[in-house]
Amino acid sequence: MHISTGDTTFMMLCTAMVCLMTPGLAFFYGGLSRSKNVLLIMMESFISMGIVTLIWIFGGFGLAFGRDVHGIIGMPTDYFALHNVSLVPNAVHAASIPFALFFLFQLMFCVITVPLITGAFVQRLNVKGYVLMLVFWTILVYLPVCHWVWGNGFLAKMGFVDFAGGTVIHTTAGFAALASIAVLGKRQLKERSMKPSNLMAAAIGTGLLWFGWFGFNSGGALKAGLLATTAFMNTIVGLASGMVVWMIYAKVVHGRVSFVDVLTGSVAGLATITPCAGFIKPMMAIVVGIVAGIVCNVAVSIQEKLGWDDALGVWGVHGMGGFTGTILIGILASKTINGVAAGWHQFMVQVGGVILVAVYAFVITWIIVKVLSMITDIKPTKEQVEEGLDKVLLDEATYDFNSLKGGEK
Repeated sequence: MHISTGDTTFMMLCTAMVCLMTPGLAFFYGGLSRSKNVLLIMMESFISMGIVTLIWIFGGFGLAFGRDVHGIIGMPTDYFALHNVSLVPNAVHAASIPFALFFLFQLMFCVITVPLITGAFVQRLNVKGYVLMLVFWTILVYLPVCHWVWGNGFLAKMGFVDFAGGTVIHTTAGFAALASIAVLGKRQLKERSMKPSNLMAAAIGTGLLWFGWFGFNSGGALKAGLLATTAFMNTIVGLASGMVVWMIYAKVVHGRVSFVDVLTGSVAGLATITPCAGFIKPMMAIVVGIVAGIVCNVAVSIQEKLGWDDALGVWGVHGMGGFTGTILIGILASKTINGVAAGWHQFMVQVGGVILVAVYAFVITWIIVKVLSMITDIKPTKEQVEEGLDKVLLDEATYDFNSLKGGEK
């Protein structure tokens, strides 16, 4: 096997771009959150890099990509403590780049998944509760699902495909968000409507997510070339189409288009194009964006009407976006792009696979949060929420209003 310097350079760039998405998500969620809780939700994204990286090194990567055990899980000892994670290419995973680079690229996907969920349970988990959930959810939900789909597990053997994480990342996170709020309940607030603290910060976060998403999707090809270019093009088309349709929907249904609609619509388009970015022709990406703009909007409306207190619409945007995009592979895929053809069989495999993953993520997340809430204190008190979790839990503030008023410096 020969290492391609071009492919290696490309994948190093993609890995760095996906890495940037986690702080990008922190800015996105932080800007959309209330001013008293900005730092906590941003910190939840940042600390995932530290904790998940250690999990990935000490058994996590093996559970996801190690030798297959009955199609269910990988062998954790295969790459434990970086054993056999070398600079030599791996014949099974990315044969033209160092295996260590594949290890790092996949790590970045794992790092961002739990932070995606945090937008749902804003103001309902303390730091201890979040760290415990981060650890157990990564081990019990992300790693098995990653193995099923990308680690030659039973779904992959059935022909199920997910190019860049619509199922492995967005569906699992979205339905986990739903389960977490079902257990944790609604925020103890008189007014639960979203009150963004800083839309400029949210816009910066969205821009970082846009940039990183090109590495997220085109990196799924694991080498530079035609497939990566197709995924790259589909990403921008899906983003644009999703945003415009979301705006049209907002205007027709709500009578106006807000800045948050513009930001959220683009993310919905990206989440929905992610699973099919490497299987469809660019013109079909417009269709994916149209469906995203409608389905994700309807999903957000449903959760609002049913009283599900998903603070930042994680299930509606990420969960249903990834879920829908995964199914669309069975309708829109072109065999000339990546060997997967749309058809009844592929459609049924996609539907069955993504439903299974959604149910699994929901059930296991519900159990994790329920058990944690029974054995330890994971929720802030009503008084702490009212005072502000940044102040109570972190003893910090996003803005130093005292200095702004000309007080103590």
